[in-house]
Amino acid sequence: MKRETGRVTWVLRDHRGRFGTIVLAVAVLCALAAPVISTGDPAAQRDVVATRFLPPLSTDLHGVVHPLGTDRFGRDVWTRLVYGARISLGVGTLAVLVSVAIGVVVGAIAGFSGGLVRPVLLALTDFALALPRVVLLLLLAALWRPSAALVVVVLGLTGWMSIARLVQGEVRSLAARPFVEGAAALGLRRARILARHVLPNALTPVIVAAALGIGNAIMLEAGLSFLGLGVQPPVPSWGNMIASGRDTLLNAPWVATAPGVALVLVVMACTLVGDALQDALQPANRGQTPR
Repeated sequence: MKRETGRVTWVLRDHRGRFGTIVLAVAVLCALAAPVISTGDPAAQRDVVATRFLPPLSTDLHGVVHPLGTDRFGRDVWTRLVYGARISLGVGTLAVLVSVAIGVVVGAIAGFSGGLVRPVLLALTDFALALPRVVLLLLLAALWRPSAALVVVVLGLTGWMSIARLVQGEVRSLAARPFVEGAAALGLRRARILARHVLPNALTPVIVAAALGIGNAIMLEAGLSFLGLGVQPPVPSWGNMIASGRDTLLNAPWVATAPGVALVLVVMACTLVGDALQDALQPANRGQTPR
């Protein structure tokens, strides 16, 4: 417990980890408190002619304040932004969890098994890595009706290979350690040794990869939604919000700018937290002063 607390303290003392954590905490809190801090209905349209393209900090004829203005249908951009955070953050997090689950299982079995199991699993991983991910994403998203659940499945099934490679290398290295030989000498089954002794010590790079992968998954979800292959309107996501405002960058730039800035900040925060975690989890850096 003290070791884990020390690692968290290291991340928070690192200026990169502190900034990234604050940004992510604000984004998550806004997403969770969306009904309280917004008008409550991201698809609400009142008088479209009178309320469309209102600039930020404007008040419409009904006395409703729009902190980030309105879009072409008179919908409040701030409300759609915080509700879209639920979709974008949720899809990115769930997709990474799916990738981590598959990658850890495949990598652990490949690293701890002998015979034909290891080369077969590694060949499967290499084959999946050789496939162009963006093309595969577009193909799978085009075969079925686009939805948030489909995006989670597609991103999860196309993002596990690098994690499997990381886990396989760590497990194979740990399998040669004396404590594994000692556990085997005590008569423990190989599955128990893998689950209780090897795998918990092999998850350090997975934590860093997951933190970095969340930002990548959020960006991919936004790209799919921007192309119309992700979350479909009127359900808001940052990707389809940017797509809806690309034609109005000159006369109403706030429609696309607000979700664009939010997307950049969250992805950058995930990257900074991942970098801080990597430094905190490296044994050579634990005695140094974080930057």
